[in-house]
Amino acid sequence: MDHPKHSSLRSNLAFLALFLACVVYVCIWSSSSSLINPLFSFQKRGVDCASQTTTAAATTEFNVVEDELETILGKASMDNKTVIIAVINKAYAAQDVKADTTMLDLFIESFWQGEGTMTLVDHLVLVAVDQTAYDRCMFLRLNCYRLETEGVDFGEEKLFMSEDFIKMMWRRTWLLLEVLKRGYSFVFTDTDVVWLRDPFKKLSKNETEDLQMSTDMFFGDPWNASQLINTGFYYVRSNSKTIALFDRWYTSKDNATGLKEQDVLLNLFRGGITGELGLRVRFLDTLYFSGFCQNSRDFGQVSTVHANCCRSIVAKVKDLKAVLRDWKRFKRFMSHKRSSGTSTTSFQWTGHFGCWNSWAVPN
Repeated sequence: MDHPKHSSLRSNLAFLALFLACVVYVCIWSSSSSLINPLFSFQKRGVDCASQTTTAAATTEFNVVEDELETILGKASMDNKTVIIAVINKAYAAQDVKADTTMLDLFIESFWQGEGTMTLVDHLVLVAVDQTAYDRCMFLRLNCYRLETEGVDFGEEKLFMSEDFIKMMWRRTWLLLEVLKRGYSFVFTDTDVVWLRDPFKKLSKNETEDLQMSTDMFFGDPWNASQLINTGFYYVRSNSKTIALFDRWYTSKDNATGLKEQDVLLNLFRGGITGELGLRVRFLDTLYFSGFCQNSRDFGQVSTVHANCCRSIVAKVKDLKAVLRDWKRFKRFMSHKRSSGTSTTSFQWTGHFGCWNSWAVPN
């Protein structure tokens, strides 16, 4: 019989040996687990990678949303991340059986007929608010973006200041705010603006100027906020100040029943928002950026002509066709030898009779 002390010692040694064997086994198994069970090792790395991917994706999405709009903006962008944006609907893009052209056709033709404007079409983004307009844009092989609004049909003509007209104007304001948030500066142009010369040559290149806005009537001071603004043509630089302005502008729609977005912006200007946000806003002279409210005084200086102060598409098309005829007549005359020394201020625009008479037509 063993001595009790010897028996106890052997038991302790056996337990210690068994414990050490278990430790060695676990260590060996752990070190070789990736070989014994590759899936285990892959799953662990996969969790880490998924976590990192999710974090990276969230960061990327916050900075740049890679969607259709971003793709189109990137394609159309100039080197300085500037684009030209216009909004179209079926009424502007589809040709009536009684018509020989459309508003969109005249708009695009002006880029062809203008001086230094042809290549600018590459930087133009047409925002279609209905499927017909989008299809027409794609047929013309332009940069097209489909802006959908659930439950609203923007395809038909929206008479000036009608309820649907106001809704459509606010919808475009929302989109333009989104463009600014993505870091793109832009020239916004209505489709009833014909481009006769490259407007960038007349727009200020001073980067401290945040917004350059066209006017219905220009009273001489480009910094006077009491000018009669027109949101049918303007140039805005993307920065924190302009984003804040457009955000305030858009959110003001809920307290602006019966007002179009242009009137709301004018009220913000007159209420001192430029000083509040530290904005520099230049109001554009109609000598260069004219319209039917106030003609340019000089064919040799004008860059754009806007069919403003007009109520219907039929009237706008009629009078813009006359503008393009006047422009072609001017170019022909100036190319002739007899034109040397002729003042470009002596040329006169054809009267905008269609638009003048449009106000007499009932709803």
